[in-house]
Amino acid sequence: MQKNNAGSQKACTLLSYDITAADLPLSCPTQNQLVWDAHPRVYLPIEEAGEVVCPYCGTKYILKDFNPNDVD
Repeated sequence: MQKNNAGSQKACTLLSYDITAADLPLSCPTQNQLVWDAHPRVYLPIEEAGEVVCPYCGTKYILKDFNPNDVD
């Protein structure tokens, strides 16, 4: 997972993340973030549109190399 904005690995602090297939399934906060002071972990359906916004914190996730023709 690559960060688009400068920040720490504290949960829900960045505005946008670039996600790869290796990061799926996608959750917010992500698996490698500290969650003690974050919202509940939710799984987000990024595979459907190539990007998704967390309903809790507004963080935007963008799936790199997304191809809409690959969606069933």
